[in-house]
Amino acid sequence: MLEKIVQLDKQVLVYLNGLGSEQWDGLWLIITKQVYWAPVFLLVFYVLQQKIGWKKFGYYVLFIAVLILICDQTVNLFKYGFERLRPCNDPDINDVIRLVKTSKSFSFFSGHATNSMATTVLTFLILKRYYKHAYLLFLFPLIFAYSRIYLGLHFPSDILTGYCFGGTMGLVAYQVYQKYILKN
Repeated sequence: MLEKIVQLDKQVLVYLNGLGSEQWDGLWLIITKQVYWAPVFLLVFYVLQQKIGWKKFGYYVLFIAVLILICDQTVNLFKYGFERLRPCNDPDINDVIRLVKTSKSFSFFSGHATNSMATTVLTFLILKRYYKHAYLLFLFPLIFAYSRIYLGLHFPSDILTGYCFGGTMGLVAYQVYQKYILKN
């Protein structure tokens, strides 16, 4: 059963990765780097700070930092525990996928997907009471994490696992934030 899931995971990766083309590679290389998302982050931070004030925003930044730290360390624990090869290093498929970027580290599960979903869930849950279209924040983790598949760096299951773990951690962080920060 597990072997069938792994094979399906590889087939879906080959399909999704194959949808790319050289003319779009540069864009996806930009999308996958967090630094290029800085203007979006700054805009969200500005909007959030305007709604919740400096004190609660300061706590929010602290929560984001701790959330990313916890998520990163957990992802690394899993990556070195499972030692799953990235698609770009997997001899079964690396000759049939488009290799846009390579990496020597392991694949399972995606830190990009985990951190982007965790921070987005926390931010969304705070902002949703102020903006009815706050759900648009979820475009960030969708596009950001898909870039990892496009580039041949993660399998879809790496992304989905990262989303599930990150979403759960974001929800837990929000519950703590709500209980101790927003209630005051």
